[in-house]
Amino acid sequence: MIRTSQHSRNKLATAIKLGLIASVSSTTFTVSNTAFAEEAGADVERIAVTGSRIQRQDMETASPVTVIGADEIRAEGFTTVDELLQAQTSMGGKAVGSSTNNGADGVAQVDLRGMGSQRTLVLLNGRRMVNSGSGANSSVDLNSIPVAMIARVEILKDGASAVYGSDAIAGVVNIITKKDFEGFQVDVQGGMTDKSDGENGEISALYGFNTDTGNYTFGAAYSERKGVIQSDRDWTDPGNSSFIPNGSLGGKVKDENGNWVDRSEGYDFTQDSFYQTPSKRYSLFANMTQELGDDIVMTGDILYTKRKSNQQLAPQPANIMLDVCAPGDDPMTCLELDQDMIDAGITPDKNGQVNYRKRMNDVGPRIYNQDTDTWRISAGLEGSLDINTGMNWDASYTYGNNKAKTGVENSINANLMADAIYADQDPWLTGKPMTDQDVLNSVSYDEEADGGNEQHVFSAGLNGELFDLDAGAVAFAIGAEYRYESGYYNPDPIVVAGESTAAQQDPTDGSYNVISVFQEVSVPFTDKLTGEFALRFDDYSTFGNASTWKIGLTYEATDDLMLRTVAATGFRAPSVSELYGGNSGSYDYLVDPWGNEKDPQILVNRTSDEDLKPEESESYTAGLVYSPSYVDGLSLTVDYWRFKVENAITRLDTQAGIDACYGGDASACETFNIGADGDLSNLTNSLTNVGFQDTSGVDFNLAYNFEALSLDWVVSNDTTYLLNFEQDGKEYTGTIDGNFGAYAEVRNNFSIKAGQGDWSVMYFNRYIGEMDDLATGDTVDSVLYHNLSATYFINDDWMLSAGVKNFTDEDPSKVSNGSDGGTVPEVYDVIGRTYFAGVTMKF
Repeated sequence: MIRTSQHSRNKLATAIKLGLIASVSSTTFTVSNTAFAEEAGADVERIAVTGSRIQRQDMETASPVTVIGADEIRAEGFTTVDELLQAQTSMGGKAVGSSTNNGADGVAQVDLRGMGSQRTLVLLNGRRMVNSGSGANSSVDLNSIPVAMIARVEILKDGASAVYGSDAIAGVVNIITKKDFEGFQVDVQGGMTDKSDGENGEISALYGFNTDTGNYTFGAAYSERKGVIQSDRDWTDPGNSSFIPNGSLGGKVKDENGNWVDRSEGYDFTQDSFYQTPSKRYSLFANMTQELGDDIVMTGDILYTKRKSNQQLAPQPANIMLDVCAPGDDPMTCLELDQDMIDAGITPDKNGQVNYRKRMNDVGPRIYNQDTDTWRISAGLEGSLDINTGMNWDASYTYGNNKAKTGVENSINANLMADAIYADQDPWLTGKPMTDQDVLNSVSYDEEADGGNEQHVFSAGLNGELFDLDAGAVAFAIGAEYRYESGYYNPDPIVVAGESTAAQQDPTDGSYNVISVFQEVSVPFTDKLTGEFALRFDDYSTFGNASTWKIGLTYEATDDLMLRTVAATGFRAPSVSELYGGNSGSYDYLVDPWGNEKDPQILVNRTSDEDLKPEESESYTAGLVYSPSYVDGLSLTVDYWRFKVENAITRLDTQAGIDACYGGDASACETFNIGADGDLSNLTNSLTNVGFQDTSGVDFNLAYNFEALSLDWVVSNDTTYLLNFEQDGKEYTGTIDGNFGAYAEVRNNFSIKAGQGDWSVMYFNRYIGEMDDLATGDTVDSVLYHNLSATYFINDDWMLSAGVKNFTDEDPSKVSNGSDGGTVPEVYDVIGRTYFAGVTMKF
């Protein structure tokens, strides 16, 4: 069994715990404060704390940690993990989720500090979670973790590669599941907008029982989310695409009189696209703890989630270069230009081609679908070498597997469409709807692709106390780990062949393994000063090895004040897709200075590189925890943080490369594969280790529990002030953009809760400060969201909850380079006022 020892708690220790938990979590404060108010001298079991492998008697560490409890998740009406995480002030950038309609394949991710989802490590019960999504993914799909199974979420806001290895550059999200449960509980909750759309709901069941030597907990959950169309929100700016249902040739369209004229209006694609994407999830999970005798405990957990999700975009924009007939050519293999076309300015380019564009409304909207299955099985043993020595050991194995089938309905085969136009150009060029269903069926098809990820992790460790100093025992943890990661993605054969109107893409397939050894030591130099030291060595089958370290200090200056600081190095190993991903074409908006390419969207071949090196990082945090003895229940934390990433895996600026080549830089021409006289037909941009990030800021947390007016009150405030965010030589501090997301200088969450006995009510607001539009420099207004919620215990077995999010129905701020709707849905609430309610039943 895990050894316990005596530990006397003072006021600062309680403050430290409140500081660790300080966030928007008002409900969590209530629960935690009760748990921490133990009498001095009580037996305290050693516990695991996110950010360290040392089993500790308390939660006092040098690293800042935010804890979000299950009660808070319910009070706020969160139905997905990504939703609750992105509401935290420490998040930034543009993490994909339920509001991402284009390019995310239904996945949901977390973006701590806005440094990229691939730089935040996601753990489940302290162990790695398999990357998941449509295949060969570099991040965890948070949809695979149902909210119903969560006991709490711990966010380590510090670099932790020395403890956990790759990916923990910006920090760690550790999701702790419900366990040691006894009884049967059913939860039902749902919600919808005040516009009677965007319905969502979840029903879950939890059953657990104790034996003489263990506990077994089982759960199941089903959730469904319905879509919200962009044009159904009156603040949405109509789209204006150059791809129109009538079709255009060489930029010209036929008017009602049959004359070729300039296009006068575009197509409004917001009537087809989602602000909230539909999804269904089915989950099963189980936890067990079983004593095996002789001080050995076996633990295990199993998780299975099936996700069926959809996104929808406007009908396929067919962009086809048609060969123009020369004298003697077979007109069935080329396009004949008549004199009216030539007089209107429709002439072939240097390759003898003319551009034809058509929005394929005749076929229908593009409907993306995903069917994913994610498994995770983890089992471990832990015990004591000798209960008198304080030495404990542990060993575990974790297996993760993710498989996905993805598709796109109503895609277009570009080659077959060109053949259809050559065979009978009149119906395509008249500007009238296509009525020949056989022709439409011949040029359209449904894309089908598949992919997956697999993970194996073996880990073993030893922890305990080495020896005693005057101020206490020196604690340690050492261990070794083997991890295997693989991934694959097989695009539709028509896409691989380059015959689709979508960009050509190659398959991805690859794997790697890593062997790691690590150690941590906690040294109480004095009664007030404690040092934490970590060192890790990782040996990869791909690039070689990496070493990382961490040094942390805590100093109890007074009974009311503790100072803390951490300096650490980190790294991120290149992912399977970055190493082994095949060419993935992208139509980017670029300017051709030679004038050869008339279309502003130019095909760029995006390639991977097997010789990529790991990203390297440095992080530094310094702060304090203050709990004034003259104000009971008050706790304050302030932390300065800075993260710096070098050799970041990224792509060079394509436009800058084109311009350099045009200016005579031969190396730029070679790097981007630009041919003679500005030939961009093989324009290529490969991943490389040239990226850079430097970001810093200050976090401020306040928690205050008190009694007044015969009520129990909880006040909390969480503020993040961004001092700097620079990436690849460009300053993003205080800016917002549809591609990069938001880097507001000020984000703030405030809540106040009042309750008595069986009931409580809470008011919560979330503030996102004003920013500059990255594309125009215009000011983007700040926004303040107001939420209200209430809970009521009918009796010990029944609880009701209800609330409203975005009570004042705030419109999102306008962004010039945003999504289809003229904003950034991943940053702002694009759904509007939403009502939610739930009931918990215990049997």
